[in-house]
Amino acid sequence: MTTAMQDGRQANSERRRQRVASAIRNAAKNGTSISVSAIAREAGVDRTFLYRHRDLLALVHAAELEPAAHDPAAGSPVSRASLQTDLANAQARHTRLAARTQQLEKRLSQALGAQVWQESGLGAPVDVDELQRKITRLEQQNVELTASLEEARSDLDAARAANRDLTRALNQRS
Repeated sequence: MTTAMQDGRQANSERRRQRVASAIRNAAKNGTSISVSAIAREAGVDRTFLYRHRDLLALVHAAELEPAAHDPAAGSPVSRASLQTDLANAQARHTRLAARTQQLEKRLSQALGAQVWQESGLGAPVDVDELQRKITRLEQQNVELTASLEEARSDLDAARAANRDLTRALNQRS
């Protein structure tokens, strides 16, 4: 009796294995979604059946990566891996474009801010270079006037000293 039960279980297991293999072939042929859940549902088995039979699980995963059957006029076959690569590339491009957009928004904000500041009259004049040259000329003139003032003070001090000496000499004579 145990042998009959084992034979029955093996036969049932073999029938389920054949249904899984058939479901994988049909899904690949029809271009329908291939996943563990989809194949288990199509074959009428539980997902745990696939996970217990590693060879069937490997077939499902291999079929996921294979290009789907396609109409020759429709273009090249698309595999899950190529779609994932395209998705990763699109996400990277999106990240780059978002960063570039943020950079351009910042530059536009700065340019508009500078323009508004300039138009308000609060900003620096347009002829900053001319003002810098004028500042340099005035600083040089200040240095020259300071030197002239020092020279005039020296002359004045010398004249005062001479005046004191003459006044002392006159006062001693009298």
